[in-house]
Amino acid sequence: MRVGRMVDVASDVFFALGDETRVELVRRLSVFGPQPTLRLVEGLSISRQADTRHLEVLEQSGVVKSRKVGREVLRELDSVVLDNAATWLAQRAMEWDDRLDSLKRFVEGSREQEREL
Repeated sequence: MRVGRMVDVASDVFFALGDETRVELVRRLSVFGPQPTLRLVEGLSISRQADTRHLEVLEQSGVVKSRKVGREVLRELDSVVLDNAATWLAQRAMEWDDRLDSLKRFVEGSREQEREL
């Protein structure tokens, strides 16, 4: 996957997961597996329009995919998209660790130079 595309995908995923209701929907799908829409949103204290909007955001980000099974719409997680976002995040964490290590070496080197003066 191209770097620019990877950033776009990660950005979409993190935006989608930036809402507690959507995180709860993802949690339910993660724990219980594919769910019909009505079962998935059952017990959420939000309107049907809000349910629909949250599911649209999750689908547009690629986190959730849907398929029609008979008269029901079945929602499920797309683990590839989530894995790609996790990989992107892990890469950023390694980059920051490297930068912080470099800063630490610089600061410690500066202290050594001050002691020698």
